[in-house]
Amino acid sequence: MRLLARVFRLRRETGCVIQSRLDQLSCVDRMTGKIARKLRLDRDQQDNLGIAVTEAVGNAIVHGNRSDPEKKVTIRFQVEGDRVHVFVSDQGRGFNPESLPDPRLPDNLMKENGRGIFILKSLMDEVHFDFTPAGTTLHMVMRKRDKGNHEGQSEGAVQAEAH
Repeated sequence: MRLLARVFRLRRETGCVIQSRLDQLSCVDRMTGKIARKLRLDRDQQDNLGIAVTEAVGNAIVHGNRSDPEKKVTIRFQVEGDRVHVFVSDQGRGFNPESLPDPRLPDNLMKENGRGIFILKSLMDEVHFDFTPAGTTLHMVMRKRDKGNHEGQSEGAVQAEAH
């Protein structure tokens, strides 16, 4: 399937703009994989980045833009030193991340949804939200691990387990 997107590339930045359609997720996942390999992330970090970006874009499509194909989702990757910054922007009204229930609580364990933000925080070192009248931007950061460091978890995963 062809990516129905506008792709842009700069020296240390790349990304695309897609329609709010879930069939675009496989193209986003392939793009993320190519970027992760080009950055020489270890296998765990490649997987974590792919899962996090796919989850974030899926959330932007379904929850942010309410699956309205007229609305766009912008995905931007930026490399800064040993950090990979990922920005996912939608045109939705936003939400209060503090109001989300903890998916680890007994009442929430069997629910079919409500784990997305928890997953993002577990896989990435930093997760931030910016809410504006134009939409919501999710900013995620992953620190590139030294190839010899095979701990298997980002700092975000360790912090999520502690909470």
